[in-house]
Amino acid sequence: MANNTLPDFAAFNPAKVGAQIDQLISQLQASVTVAEAAPATWQEFYLPLEETSEQLQRAWGVVSHLNGVADSPALRAAYEEKLQDITQAWTEIGQNKALFAQYKKLKASSEYANASATRKRIIDKALQAFELSGAALVSPARERYAAIQDEAAQLSQDFSKRALDATNAYTLHLETTEQIAGLPSDVIAAAKAEAQSKNKDGWYFSLRMPSYLPVMQYADDRFVRETIYKAYCTRASESGPADLNNSKIIEQTLALRAEESELLGFGNFAELSLATKMADTPAQVDLFLRDLGKKAKPYALKEVQELRNFAAEKLGIADLQAWDVAYVSEKLKEERYSFSEQEVRQYFQAPKVLKGLFSKIEELFSVSVVKDQTSVWHESVEFYRIEKTTATGKELVGQFYIDLYARESKRSGAWMDDVRGRNHTNAQLQTPVAYLVCNFMPPIDGKPALLTHDEVTTLFHEMGHGLHHLLTRVDDLAVSGINGVEWDAVELPSQFMENFCWEWPCVQAMSSHVDTAAPLPRALFDKMTAAKNFQAAMQTMRQLEFSLFDMQLHSSAKVPNVQATLDAVRRELAVITPPAYNRFQNSFSHIFAGGYAAGYYSYKWAEVLSADCYAAFEEKPSESAAIGKKFLQEILSAGGSRPAIDSFRAFRGRDPQIDALLRHNGLQENPLVQASHA
Repeated sequence: MANNTLPDFAAFNPAKVGAQIDQLISQLQASVTVAEAAPATWQEFYLPLEETSEQLQRAWGVVSHLNGVADSPALRAAYEEKLQDITQAWTEIGQNKALFAQYKKLKASSEYANASATRKRIIDKALQAFELSGAALVSPARERYAAIQDEAAQLSQDFSKRALDATNAYTLHLETTEQIAGLPSDVIAAAKAEAQSKNKDGWYFSLRMPSYLPVMQYADDRFVRETIYKAYCTRASESGPADLNNSKIIEQTLALRAEESELLGFGNFAELSLATKMADTPAQVDLFLRDLGKKAKPYALKEVQELRNFAAEKLGIADLQAWDVAYVSEKLKEERYSFSEQEVRQYFQAPKVLKGLFSKIEELFSVSVVKDQTSVWHESVEFYRIEKTTATGKELVGQFYIDLYARESKRSGAWMDDVRGRNHTNAQLQTPVAYLVCNFMPPIDGKPALLTHDEVTTLFHEMGHGLHHLLTRVDDLAVSGINGVEWDAVELPSQFMENFCWEWPCVQAMSSHVDTAAPLPRALFDKMTAAKNFQAAMQTMRQLEFSLFDMQLHSSAKVPNVQATLDAVRRELAVITPPAYNRFQNSFSHIFAGGYAAGYYSYKWAEVLSADCYAAFEEKPSESAAIGKKFLQEILSAGGSRPAIDSFRAFRGRDPQIDALLRHNGLQENPLVQASHA
């Protein structure tokens, strides 16, 4: 039955989490007992079990969400207290032989033979999930598999917790104006306010992105840059407190993954991970990454040499180091293109950017984005609804929360998560709801928050994930929105939306100078466009380094030496080698606490898909409305109701090609531009 209620965050009480989750687990267990004996039909077996499963998922989803955005001792304790129970509940269902048998009966039935392709896919994916959850295992492997799930869930939480605590534990106290020279005024103001909150003079900087990145990019004092860089890249490592060191957790996690894959009959965890993705084998992913690396590395080496030459000739830095790269890059870009990121930032006020983003969504997909009201977890969080005009009036399509600003209680990064998915049962429609979370610098001194163009792009990216979830027209919960979408295709809509941050009409509409309200000048935008691919090859090599490191870690049947693996990948791909003390892996939450294990390559894999999809707009700009409608229909609306490659082919009419990605990154000539000059 559809349930369109929203979480009451104002009434949330961590002390009640345990009892509420226990009750929902009991209800689910009772539902499982009924399902085991029910007729193996969609209506009598599948739907009742899905309903009680969703109730637990949604309740725990609220707790997990708050654990990421509103950390507190009470909430952390409540989350950790029930984490094992939740993990065990899902593991028991995944290993339930009676349910497995029921799904097999359903697949063998005439109902399956006559079902829609969507429902066949749901049943097929459920059977695969049982197989990958150890339903076919026998004792003692069965019990060991369950224990692995418990241990892995706790290790993931511990990794995330230590990364957050290590980030929050560090502050850099600067006391002289020479030490803060070069920093933007609003960054200085925020650091001053932080110092005053501690009853100190001077300026306090942290390792949270809105504080850390400006120091790396703008601080003239090289020692200051090196100091905070070292603190950042050694977070949660042996360089800090032992109780915050993630090194042992990484080894334990890898050992559990290797053991799990062996239990399930896979050669390694990478093979297990790819069983549910678009890519077929680790070798295929390895070839993809290395082939792209071969194409990008010559360009990247050229970019690095330009950086070294500029640092030596113009800045007196003869030995370019990792903590100099962002700073020297910004100076080089300013000289080459005659603008700075800080200059551009003055034009992107967060409220205006949001308005521009929503206008683009409305233009592309024929919907309306309207401010809405509900209970939220922080005063800065906003809530919106997406509506569609029909013959009978306004139809609610979906709703979303947006949490833009960094806080001490919030884990780093940007992400989208679902509150609930679209589901249409018994003539009742449950509309989808999403969380969109970023970590931008909050408003300072009564002025609106200002975003860099990179942060604008991040916002569009996360909104792309949100649209994938919210604009679905699939009525079956298991494959509506982002549900059921292969992990290495889930970044397609998000990376697709980034392209509109480089379209002049869109940028013009969402820009407004914080002091004069003037839109971004076209001349400045042209400079930004000219600089779009500035160091694109270096950035590509960095992402390939992370991706290959992830795949190499998980492609062995045994636990590899983590640092040695990373060092070997860097020797192959890195164009600027970080110092030996760098422990990037100790805060690599994507693969140790975020679901991207043996899947980080997905960003580049999906970037091929998204660039190719956006190329459809480039090829026929006069038909953008029709192309937007087709993208909505074939990609966004389809959700996980069919294989992602089928959705891509339905939109493009062919298999993916890498040419658009290479062109967008300046690694290949643009034939469209060449034709226009012919």
